[in-house]
Amino acid sequence: MHALVAPIALLLERWLGYSPRLVAAVGHPVMWIGWVIDFLETRLNTAERTGEQRRLAGVVALAGLLLLVMVLAIAAQQAVRAIPGGWVFEVLLATPFLAQKELGRAVKAVAMALRTSLDAGREAVSQIVGRDPQALDEAGVSRAAIETLAESTSDGVVAPWFWLVLLGLPGIALYKAINTADSMIGHQNERYQDYGWAAAKLDDLANWLPARLTAVLITVACFITPHASPSKAWVTARRDARKHASPNSGWPEAAFAGALGFRLGGPRSYDGEVVDMPSFGEGKSELVGSDILRALVLYRGTLNVLLGVSVVIGVLVWLA
Repeated sequence: MHALVAPIALLLERWLGYSPRLVAAVGHPVMWIGWVIDFLETRLNTAERTGEQRRLAGVVALAGLLLLVMVLAIAAQQAVRAIPGGWVFEVLLATPFLAQKELGRAVKAVAMALRTSLDAGREAVSQIVGRDPQALDEAGVSRAAIETLAESTSDGVVAPWFWLVLLGLPGIALYKAINTADSMIGHQNERYQDYGWAAAKLDDLANWLPARLTAVLITVACFITPHASPSKAWVTARRDARKHASPNSGWPEAAFAGALGFRLGGPRSYDGEVVDMPSFGEGKSELVGSDILRALVLYRGTLNVLLGVSVVIGVLVWLA
C-alpha cells in the first residue's frame, strides 16, 4: 500500500500543494511538529544545565517527539485503512509532508524578484535561506536560491517520498519530525550544540540514502533537461560532495552544479559572521536570475524522474 500511495501523493501535492487558507485556518503539520519542538526546548534546554545534561535532555525530547508522531501517524493510518476507499485519505494525509510545489514557487519568486531589483531579490531569498541577504549581490542571491533548491530537492521531496514508500504514513511523518528538529535545534552554536546533538545525528542518518539517491535522480534528469550534462552531474557529485561539512547536503548541490555548469557554495555570511564554505563544480559563479530558471527546469525534470520511478515501484508491488 505504501508504494501505491506514494506516486498519487506526489502527483496531488505537485498539482495542488498545501492551501494557504488551510495554513491560516489550522496551520501545517510541520508547524505543529515545530510547536512541540519549541515547547520542549524552552523547558529542557535551560542555562543551568551542564553540557552533558543538555545532551541527555535533547535525546529525551527527540525520543518523546518521535514517539508522539509515530503513535498519531500509526493511529491515523489504521483508521483510514479501516474504511472503504481509505487509501484516498492516506494520500491526503501524506501530501502535506512533501514540498514540491512550494519549493518551486519560492525559488521562482527569487528569480522574478531579481527582475525588479536587487533589493527585491534579497527580500525574496531571505524567505528561504538563513544567510545575511544584505551581504549578497545578484550572483550571491542566485547561488543561494539554487543551493537551497538543490538541497531541498533531497530533504523536502526525495527523502519524504523515500520514507513514505518504505514505511508508509508513519515513515514520512517521522522523517519530517526528524528533519524539522534538525532545522530548529541541530545547530553548532552555544545554545544547541549539546541539546540538538541527537537531532543532527539522526537527521544525517535519515538522509544518508535519500541524498545519494537525489544525486542519481538529478543525473538521470539531465537526459531530459536541455543543456544539462549527466556525466558532469555525477562526476561532480562523486568528487565534490565530500567537501561539505554535512555528509549529505553536498550530494544534491554538487550534482546541480555539475549538471548546469555552475560553481556553487563558497563563503557565506550568517549574522554578520563570514563562514568559509567549500565550492562545488568548476563552472561560472557569477550567476543571474535566468540561471535560477535553468535550475528550476532541472528541478522539474528531477521531479518527473522521481514520479516515474515511483509509478514503476507501485506497479511492481501491485503485480506482486
